[in-house]
Amino acid sequence: MPYDRLDSDVSMMKEAGINVVRIAESTWSTMEPQDGVFDFSHIDRVLNAMNKAGISVIIGTPTYAVPTWLVKKYPDVLAITPKGPNQYGPRQNMDISNIHFREYAERAIRKMLEHVKNHPAIIGYQIDNETKSYGTSGPNVQSQFVAYMKERYPSLDSLNKIFGLDYWSNRINNWNDFPSVNGSINASLNAEFAKFQRSLVTEYLGWQAKIVREYKKPEQFVTQNFDFDWKGYSYGIQPEVDHFAAAKVLDIAGVDIYHPSQDKLTGAEISFGGDMARSMKGGQNYLVIETEAQGFPQWVPYPGQLRLQAFSHLASGADMVSYWHWHSIHNSAETYWKGLLSHDFQPNPTYQEAKTIGADFQKLSPHLANLKKQNQVAILFSNEALTAYNSFGPGTYNNVLRPMYDLLYNMNVGVDFVDPSSKEIEKYKLAIVPALYAAPDSLLQRLNRFVKNGGHIVYTFKSGFSDEHNKVRTTIQPGIIGEACGIRYSEFTDPGKIGLKNDPFLVGKADNYTEKWMELIEPTTAKVLAYYDHPAWGKYAAVTRNNYGKGVAIYIGCGTSTAITEKILETAIKSAGLWGKDQSLRFPLIVKSGINQQGKAVHYYFNYSAEPRTINYTYQKGIELISGGAISAQSKLTLPAWGFRIIEEQW
Repeated sequence: MPYDRLDSDVSMMKEAGINVVRIAESTWSTMEPQDGVFDFSHIDRVLNAMNKAGISVIIGTPTYAVPTWLVKKYPDVLAITPKGPNQYGPRQNMDISNIHFREYAERAIRKMLEHVKNHPAIIGYQIDNETKSYGTSGPNVQSQFVAYMKERYPSLDSLNKIFGLDYWSNRINNWNDFPSVNGSINASLNAEFAKFQRSLVTEYLGWQAKIVREYKKPEQFVTQNFDFDWKGYSYGIQPEVDHFAAAKVLDIAGVDIYHPSQDKLTGAEISFGGDMARSMKGGQNYLVIETEAQGFPQWVPYPGQLRLQAFSHLASGADMVSYWHWHSIHNSAETYWKGLLSHDFQPNPTYQEAKTIGADFQKLSPHLANLKKQNQVAILFSNEALTAYNSFGPGTYNNVLRPMYDLLYNMNVGVDFVDPSSKEIEKYKLAIVPALYAAPDSLLQRLNRFVKNGGHIVYTFKSGFSDEHNKVRTTIQPGIIGEACGIRYSEFTDPGKIGLKNDPFLVGKADNYTEKWMELIEPTTAKVLAYYDHPAWGKYAAVTRNNYGKGVAIYIGCGTSTAITEKILETAIKSAGLWGKDQSLRFPLIVKSGINQQGKAVHYYFNYSAEPRTINYTYQKGIELISGGAISAQSKLTLPAWGFRIIEEQW
């Protein structure tokens, strides 16, 4: 970035209403150009300019990209992965547990914080960046894993039995003979190693947070920018990080959310990432630390989309929207990941639209900041189930979870996420449980009690199948949850695409199919909602519903089409008594609601389409916050293409 235009940049930021920037996260080699030689001039220059302009700063610890001199001095800081030793060049190529990396990273953090700690522009600190284990699995990590296993499984006989290591002579008879997991064919051992790698991330972020807290002021916060599973954009649960565990060391959760745009803009990724971030800290508001401005060439927003995206973040509970990045760089790896400004640094349509966002945020923050949301539907996810399911399939765990989330989003059903550590699963009326392949008895018994006490639950295929060690249960499947679901099966198959007998969900011939998986279910007490349409297996149930205690359990024993899954979820929502006003609308019309800090209900109405839409406003009279106009109950609202309206109820 040419610093001779810093004043111009600050002026343009002020004009756009930008009131916070984050800096320094990837500048270790600039800050410490040689071992023990520190230069903070680039940080000072920006801090002072922002402070003069009244723009706040989030400082990032510079540890996610290591300098050349450190690698030359200690080559072992580069991670060894199952693919071999990493080479210098990419970011995030280090072993986050390496003693030499930790020693020099701590020195760099402390030197920087000692230098900047009293600067009045700083409001918070971001530890590292999109931190993961990066596949580190060299001898150093394997040694730590053996120590981890010794602590949890003191008896090798017990370990061998629990993990099934007698198979193919994988039995370990002496701790000194414990092999590298990199070559393991044992899914249980591999799953435990993945869990251990996630624990390295949790420990590493806790280590950084502890250092930062020695320097930060009470009014300053600590955050981290978590990212998600990647499918060309932010997609699903992050396999390499236990977000709920790692977020405990933060004051406020932060996320990076990237998504398709133009004709493919749906808002689903914005909502998914926001719901996850809010759930990480028990419903607390969160920061969108990175999202796209222009991004990839195929993501340059249509007119109106940047505004639609920004307010969509707020509607899920975000208290900040920050773009990666301010300008577009002119060389290196992200040359064509474009920022708010293009390569010419001149005002462009995206920047001009950002100016309207800044003005509206400034005007409406008292009404929109700190939006509180109370949902009655939860998706139960599990990192352990994700790893275990991905060992065997079919497909991937996130390809089971995300389509179900997207259907709930399309139906305007508000969702929280819970994991096995969550204390308040029981407060929800409906739990969606995709592919809970690996789970301890205690969790499955807890879910049975949830139903018995009046909860409603929807399971997909391959739930309850194995224990927490990825060991298949020896009982009739689906094991413990079979009691609440009222079913049993002992065989399954994958015959390809087949139909359901007599189109039971009335979706039409083209959508009346299942694929990927087929459990041959026999009901014990359950009512059969659908049978397979198959000459050999037509007597078996595909989808069932069971009354258990005061609640209801639905079990989906196959990979249903999108249309069928939508019908099943709709049935579950209605059965749980959660079908309300907002369900009269469907995507591309999206409704998000919450209670603002003034105690008033706020309703966002979004139009994710290129055509204007008209809707009925079904809540009590209010004020349309963008225009300031009065809105009466039961009035019609027109939403422009890629537009939105925000109504604050008035008493």
